[in-house]
Amino acid sequence: MTATTPPQPALAPHGEHADLLADLATARSSLTRTVRGLDDERAGERPTVSALCLGGLVKHVTAMEEGWLRFVVEGPTALSYDLPDGVTWADITSGTAREIPQWLIDHQSGFRMEPGETLADILKRYEEVAARTEEFIASVPDLSATHQVPEAPWGEPATVYSVRRVLTHVLHETAQHAGHADILRETLDGQTAT
Repeated sequence: MTATTPPQPALAPHGEHADLLADLATARSSLTRTVRGLDDERAGERPTVSALCLGGLVKHVTAMEEGWLRFVVEGPTALSYDLPDGVTWADITSGTAREIPQWLIDHQSGFRMEPGETLADILKRYEEVAARTEEFIASVPDLSATHQVPEAPWGEPATVYSVRRVLTHVLHETAQHAGHADILRETLDGQTAT
């Protein structure tokens, strides 16, 4: 009979890991506070001339965080911004593209609440993605590990991102969109998250 080693509990993040995750948790909280007390209809309203709505902002931030976490785990293949054959980025931006790539359709729909979506489901998914991010980052021994970032029409030429840079990017994006959300909420009903 052989003895087996029982599974070890996950180590709590410490040092830089804990600091980055705590800052990200604060930014997430700022974002989710902006939707507190809203029903699905209000969360889907677009109170400005943009296509942004509060539920859509939470969806977008969720997808952005999930995509970057996939990049950290899987590498460059997790982020693909390929265009259909014969379609250029100029075609896309001018509105003359004969075909729109699915990743762009998904990206655009991520800023609005689609029929049948609920704010509760959007927030639940955000919590799940956040938990996966925290669990994975706590297990990464070295935040300096890198992957090549694939070229994107709107970004820098292909570059290398470390896990640390990905986390700071996600933190920056989350905080930026929390600010957008605060403005949208104030426009909707005068409430602010701060």
